Amino acid sequence: QVQLVESGGGLVQPGGSLRLSCAASGSISVIYDMGWYRQAPGKQRELVVVITYGGNTNYTPSVKGRFTISRDNAKNTMYLQMNNLKAEDTALYFCNAQIRSLSAQSRLYWGQGTQVTVSS
Repeated sequence: QVQLVESGGGLVQPGGSLRLSCAASGSISVIYDMGWYRQAPGKQRELVVVITYGGNTNYTPSVKGRFTISRDNAKNTMYLQMNNLKAEDTALYFCNAQIRSLSAQSRLYWGQGTQVTVSS
């Protein structure tokens, strides 16, 4: 059984910062690509950023220069440092990861989401 659990969301003022974490646990063999997505009320889920096992990244233009993704493969954990937050960053943030379990099956897993609200 593999699980992804996000944490670190909350309420922050415009211009503030938050750090999200996504921890994978369970019968894990390898974690390949990982990513952060977000979904604002009334909108479709959108990609924020992805990071490969080797550390290559791809950011959506609206967060470039403000958000930084990283991962600690030894801890099976991914992070998203979000600086200079704007009201339009308000959304439910999800992490996902392509994981090969110890049973050798590989599939995409999703976390349950963590709410980020940017408001004064």
